[in-house]
This record gives sequence, C-alpha cells and structure tokens, in this order.
Amino acid sequence: MSTSHPLYINGQWVTGASSITNTSPSDLSDVIGEYDQATNEQTKEAISAAQSGFAQWSQSGLEQRYNILMAIGNELIARQDELGELLSREEGKPLAEGKGEVYRSGQFFHYYAAEVLRQIDERADSVRPGVEIDVRREPLGVVGIISPWNFPMATAVWKIAPALAFGNAVVFKPANLVPASAWALTEIISRQNLPAGTFNLVMGSGGETGETLINSPDVQAITFTGSLEVGRRVAAATVGNLVKCQLEMGSKNALIVLDDADLDLAVEAAFNGAYSGSGQKCTASSRLIVTEAVHDEFVSKLKARLEQAKVGHALEEGVQIGPIADKRQLESNMAWIERAKADGATLAFGGSRVDTKTDGYYMQPTLFTDTTNDMEINRDEVFGPIACVIKVPDYETALSTLNDTQYGLTGGIITNSLKIASDFKARAQTGCVMVNLPTAGTDYHVPFGGRKNSSFGPREQGQYAREFYTVVKTCYVRA
Repeated sequence: MSTSHPLYINGQWVTGASSITNTSPSDLSDVIGEYDQATNEQTKEAISAAQSGFAQWSQSGLEQRYNILMAIGNELIARQDELGELLSREEGKPLAEGKGEVYRSGQFFHYYAAEVLRQIDERADSVRPGVEIDVRREPLGVVGIISPWNFPMATAVWKIAPALAFGNAVVFKPANLVPASAWALTEIISRQNLPAGTFNLVMGSGGETGETLINSPDVQAITFTGSLEVGRRVAAATVGNLVKCQLEMGSKNALIVLDDADLDLAVEAAFNGAYSGSGQKCTASSRLIVTEAVHDEFVSKLKARLEQAKVGHALEEGVQIGPIADKRQLESNMAWIERAKADGATLAFGGSRVDTKTDGYYMQPTLFTDTTNDMEINRDEVFGPIACVIKVPDYETALSTLNDTQYGLTGGIITNSLKIASDFKARAQTGCVMVNLPTAGTDYHVPFGGRKNSSFGPREQGQYAREFYTVVKTCYVRA
C-alpha cells in the first residue's frame, strides 16, 4: 500500500484538499499512511456521482450483482491474513480478532450475493374482479453510510453489502480514526465491474464530511453506527429532508449470573463480553449482575482470569487485550475509573495504565465491585475494558436491574434453569438476548439491533436488511 491514499469518487481516485496521518495505537511510531480528506464540494460530487451510478446499477442484472459481491467476498477471505494485520495495526484489536473480522466481512458479501438471487416479489388477489396485484421491492437510490472505528471493516461491510445487493448506490464515510481498512476495502471494490459512481469513498471528519452527507436532499437513506449523541444529530438532520434513517447507537449491556450458574462458564462469558476488543464493542457487558450466593466466588474467579490476561501489542503472539484505540479514548477510560472510585465503587482489579515495549495506549482490564445501578459508571456507555459488578439478592431483582437503563441492545444470563432462560428471553428489554453466552458475538444471517436509545429504524443484517435498503411498490394491473 502506498503512503498517500486518495478519495474514490465517480470511479476515479481523487486527491483531497488535505490529509491526516494514521498511526497505530500499539506503537505510535508505526505510521500506517496518509489519508486524504474530502472537502464539502467533493462530498457533494460523490453524492452526484452516486445518483448517476444508481441509474445504471439499479437496472443491472441479478447475475452481475451476484458475481461482483461474490468476487469481493472471495478476495477478502483470501487476503484475511494481510488485511487482518492492517486492521489490527490501525485499530488495536489482537491479530486473531483482526483476521476474524476480515473473514466475517467476506462472509457478509457472500451472504448478500445469495440474497441477490432470492429477491422474489409477492402477488395478491384484488377485491375487484379482473385486477391483479404485484407487490415488489425496489432500491432506494443513494445510501450514505457512516461507520464507526471499533469494527473498521465489518460494520461498514454489513451496510455496504446489502446496499449494493438491493441495487443502491453508496457514499461511504468511514471513521477518521481508522481509514486504512476502509481504503483497502474500497480498493477491492474499485476493481469490480461497477458503473462509475455506484460506490464512493469520502474520508473526512464527521463535522464536515459527515454533516454534508446527512444534510443532503439528494441522499435517500442514511445508515449510521456510533454514539447516541451523534445519532440524535443524524436523525434531526435527516428528518428535515424526509430521508430514511437507520441508527445503531449506545448501549449499557448487562450479564446476569445466577445461583445455579456454571461459574467457569460465567467467568469466560464475562471476560469475553466485557474485555475482548478492549471492551470497545457496542455489545460489551460492562454491567455484571451477580446474585449474592455466588458473588464472592464469581469475583474471585474473574480476578484470577484477569490476572492471566496478556495486555500488549496487537500483533504480538498471545495478546488477549490490545491497546485502546486512541489517546482521547484512553483518557476518557481513566477518568471513568476515577469517577467510579469517587462514587464509592471498590477497585477490585486493574485501574492503571500499562507500560510495554512500545509507546502505545495501554491500560489494565479493570473490575469494580460494590457498585449500584444508579452510579454514573453504570448508567452511561464507557467503551473500554471496564466492568462493574452489581450484587443482587435474586433473579427478579437481577432482571429489573438489567432493564433499568436507557439502552437496550444486548442482555445475557448464565443459568442452568430452562424455566428462567425462557422467562428471560420474554422479559429482557433488549434487541438481542444471550443465554449461557457472552453478550458480544452475533451472526450475520439474522437481524441485529436494539431497543430504547440503542437503535432507531429497521434492523440490520440478514433478510431483515431489505426493509431499510428497499422501498415497497404496489402494482395494480387490469389485463
């Protein structure tokens, strides 16, 4: 990969007015490259190009779309080692996770390639004799895609793949913190036989490039993953132009551990859910709600697990927890730790920065006990390797505590009771429910999304994605 990385607009690589330097959070001396920034005018040019591309792509044959999406997926999977290393360098997740993310991205393209061939419309009988009715789904037009930094490729792909599969054109704005993965994906897409303008990459800040995209009347839909605060701004901007909007925002997920739980299973589920990816996941379980009878043993076992966890460079063998994504996020995490201590929480493990061989943004996985659900750290999203244990007397209190939040993305429970598991599935106020599993970890062929302030608009992933990326047309015909 060259040092300079331009924008991709209307089928051409275009130089931006400025650029940013992308460095690795594992090693601040590791410069990944320079990435161009789009001006407002270039973002508008990309939207205009997408309108032209849509006119052709929306009329393309199904096999053309299928072959292109399959080719993208094939290349991602074939290059998972190379691109996984690039992803881990720029985002900081351990190498195995980086490779896995690229592999999963390839699977998304394969899945939606198959969806291209499954686009079957419906017919209905009319109440009027001699009239036939067809109900069909058609592409929307130009879709603006704004993706986050914590899954630099996978989250972008689970938006891009269905957008293209259903015949839309795309203007893609990745998070400015992780442009390398987005650029590598765009380079693969650029070599496919897509009409010029069907896919566009505009790197830039949310305040400039993102604002231009979400405020454009020439965009038919915006899909965004990020914070609740920014999600509300996106919604407010799109409503003025009556633009279709899909938002995945904050979370404050909880994992319940009951008296009858397999505690070894519970500890692994808590560790994977709260600390994998340095806790930088919207599905992370930052609240651990544990019943009194097993509280002390669970905490003891989890502390022992944290002592074994290796913190270090994302590319170093055996590392389980990589660096925090950037300095700003690390400082935020450390401030949360001080706030929790000031509020009366007991620091049971971690809480400090970590010195390593390289200059990076490292911190210990952190565990608090003696916390209550009304503490600020248990109300707001932290987005770091920090978990808080909340002791409760029984299942009913645990469930009430889990639901007592403005968010509702994922919720988990560790129990051997089928009765309680069934009750939990029915009463947990979350979009995703996990029984005897970590809260983090979802499949690509089923819907993903939350309730309350976690999500807004149609679900992502699986066949449910067509609800967002298509519009329904009802056709009446009298022969």
